[in-house]
Amino acid sequence: MTTRGRALRFTAISALVVLSLTGFSTGRHGHSHGGDGGGGCSSSSQDHDSSSSTSGGGAYKDDDDTYDDTYDDDTTVSGGGSGSSSSGSLEPATVELVTCASESARYATVEITNPNDVEYTFAVTVFFKDAADTTIADGREETTVPARDVTEVRVPLDGSATPDHCELDDAAPLPLS
Repeated sequence: MTTRGRALRFTAISALVVLSLTGFSTGRHGHSHGGDGGGGCSSSSQDHDSSSSTSGGGAYKDDDDTYDDTYDDDTTVSGGGSGSSSSGSLEPATVELVTCASESARYATVEITNPNDVEYTFAVTVFFKDAADTTIADGREETTVPARDVTEVRVPLDGSATPDHCELDDAAPLPLS
């Protein structure tokens, strides 16, 4: 091989090494299953082939994967969105005051709705108030609510005064850790 041929070959190999080390490729952009797009100077808004990418955790789909990893071809991976209960995202319970304590029933009754796919323990606090809206006592109860179910719990009134009305501390508590 001539000196000129070796020089061209060396230049071509050097260019390929530099391109591969910096994330550039010939014909395809890099694969990032996190949703941020390809490598090199490729922007996430560019679409060089039939794959699509949504930045910010939406969805990632790549129709021309030819490598072997944990994702199959034509697999769409969705990110967590608001209003959905998926693994890893906890939704708060919905707590509703059913009855306040009275002379004959020395407890408040609340309903706790667990919207999650797993049972969780929730804490509820009720403030027992007089006619002037002053808190005369408070009570706290923790209860485990089955997945996607409703549980009624009694929050006891400690004290001798009878409240005029009750208020919840938090109508949407997160599960206890």
